[in-house]
Amino acid sequence: MGAPDGDGTVASGVASGGATAPALPPAGSAPSWSTGGPTGGWADPPTVPAMSAPPVSPPVSLPAPRPAPGTGSAAPAAGAPRRTHRWGLGAYVLVEALFLGVSGLIGALFAGGRLSVPVLIVALTVPTVLAAGVTLLITWLRGGGPRADLGLVWSWSDVRTGLAYGFGGLVVTIPVSLLYAVVVGPDRVGSAVGDAFAGLRAGPLAAVAVGLVVVVVAPVCEEIVYRGLLWGAVERRTSRPWAPFTVTTLLFAVAHLELSRTPLLLVVALPIALARLRTGRLGASIVAHQVNNLLPGLALVAALLGLIPAL
Repeated sequence: MGAPDGDGTVASGVASGGATAPALPPAGSAPSWSTGGPTGGWADPPTVPAMSAPPVSPPVSLPAPRPAPGTGSAAPAAGAPRRTHRWGLGAYVLVEALFLGVSGLIGALFAGGRLSVPVLIVALTVPTVLAAGVTLLITWLRGGGPRADLGLVWSWSDVRTGLAYGFGGLVVTIPVSLLYAVVVGPDRVGSAVGDAFAGLRAGPLAAVAVGLVVVVVAPVCEEIVYRGLLWGAVERRTSRPWAPFTVTTLLFAVAHLELSRTPLLLVVALPIALARLRTGRLGASIVAHQVNNLLPGLALVAALLGLIPAL
């Protein structure tokens, strides 16, 4: 390179390769851009492509956290009631005592005489309906009501589930009942309701009323008390789903006060409780219970009408 001249330009010099360096503009003047040839001055500045913002990714939804091992069980079934009520096992003890007390009072009032079909309908219906009614009242006063506390809601899905568990349970309970009758004798497998109506006859209206109580009313009321009130009381004390299943199944069988049939009632209660456990609501267990009572109810109606021998 040559030494700079007095006007600020650089004298031409011969590079090692023999190429002539381009002339620089005078000092203090702005450079003049040109589009000339390789020696025509400063080349055009390179074009910088416009920067575009990176695409925005949609927000990622993270899965709900799972409970730590040992702290809980599987997620509750859809629509399962939240346990925010203020009643517990004491409420069930109160309702059960009320049921037994009213049943004993009615039995004492009509003791010593032959009971007619209307009297038996009252004796069968009043304690059960009263126990269920007090249960509903407890949920209104000490909780969020039967819908929130007991899962007492209507759903066609629960109806289908109840029918599946009800008829599936009959596949098991009917052979078990026949086997149990062979083992312990046919006299010890009859129900207390069947024994109470044994030998009685009734007109169509009274017979149908008995059938409705056995097939429709009693299952609804018993499910409200056992798989509703008692289930919720146990579930409030523990997060283990098999605890209310086990406790309600045992107490349901024992509370019928039919000691000779208690093992059979345990088998009968299993599919009903499984329907409750599967859905987290009472609708399925009510339907399963009604299916279980369907055949005995129809047989009782037929016996009252004289269509079949007395049970």
